[in-house]
Amino acid sequence: MSEPLRAAAAAITCGAVFQWDQKGATVDDVQIYPTADVDSSAQLGPGTRVWHLAQVREKAELGRECIIGRGAYVGPGVIIGDRVKLQNYALVYEPARLEDEVFIGPAVVLTNDVYPRSADVTGKLKRPADWEALGVVVRRGASIGARAVILAGVVVGRWALVAAGAVVTREVPEFALMAGVPARRIGWVGRAGSKLTADGTGRWLCQETGETFLQTGEGLTPVSDPGPA
Repeated sequence: MSEPLRAAAAAITCGAVFQWDQKGATVDDVQIYPTADVDSSAQLGPGTRVWHLAQVREKAELGRECIIGRGAYVGPGVIIGDRVKLQNYALVYEPARLEDEVFIGPAVVLTNDVYPRSADVTGKLKRPADWEALGVVVRRGASIGARAVILAGVVVGRWALVAAGAVVTREVPEFALMAGVPARRIGWVGRAGSKLTADGTGRWLCQETGETFLQTGEGLTPVSDPGPA
């Protein structure tokens, strides 16, 4: 057993029964695959899976039943809620925060530097203390499509859907359907992820759940609240 996996197992649950086989390390239903790199100070909730070649950095916090796909990256101190999916090669840079039931598609990048430079004006290599990291916040139930890029400091609202390949440069309203470069709102979606249909009176309907929403300006308010904020 590799030292990173041994340390991660000890960090996940002190005194738990530890099992090791060809599929990796298992502690209290947390599965860490052999080639994954999980720092000993990271916290992983029950039922979470970390797949091959993924990296979870120091002091990151992952909730219950998360899936961290092959080659995905979770930066230091990143906070991830319950039932979150990070698909293959998604990059989540610190200090991002992902709430419950968020979906991050393959090769998505959540950035953290508004004005990136390798070196300062004197030619000295910049270190973390030389710049301010701004984390992306993705609210509950939102989804980010494959290869989308979210700029540093952006907040993606609850249940929003960002299309594949979009570049998001500003705040995303709740339930918004965003697409393009730069991304703009092209519609609304409900909790099920389906596009909402307008009834001509300022209300929008989800055909899957029957939920209705009221549009006020550039925002959408559920007539029946879809869950806690």
